[in-house]
Amino acid sequence: MEFDNLVKLIQAVSESELTRFSYEENGVSISMKKDKKQKLVTINNVAETTGSGLPVLTAAETAGASGISGGNESGQAEGNVVKSPLVGTFYSAPDPESEPFVKVGDPVSKGQVLGIVEAMKLMNEIESDYDGIVKQILVSNEDVIEYGQPLFIIG
Repeated sequence: MEFDNLVKLIQAVSESELTRFSYEENGVSISMKKDKKQKLVTINNVAETTGSGLPVLTAAETAGASGISGGNESGQAEGNVVKSPLVGTFYSAPDPESEPFVKVGDPVSKGQVLGIVEAMKLMNEIESDYDGIVKQILVSNEDVIEYGQPLFIIG
């Protein structure tokens, strides 16, 4: 299978509701699995409590606690967004013992490596398309990421 067709296949699977996909052609097999994370949001008054006496969170508080960002009102930095070019596992450093490629506040230049995405045992460097300062890192080390998912905000 050609690389471009493989990338299209990965994109199609990641954008679909499929959680598992297998394909075999000419003795080569491809298997993909994605884990879907569910988030529970409860919409109630903060003054209410559950039967255990714990307060019930509002949707905004629950979203903030789970890392969901709804735009600039919830603290998302403004700037240029670096998105993932493929589906895979994100790594913030070249190996587990090394420091991350970049941290929030670090200056970066166009072409500088920001992280690595592993896809099918291939390590793909994610480079900055912009000069600036790392305003926000939107993913954690070893997160499974989607095609087009925002990874960094560079200001």
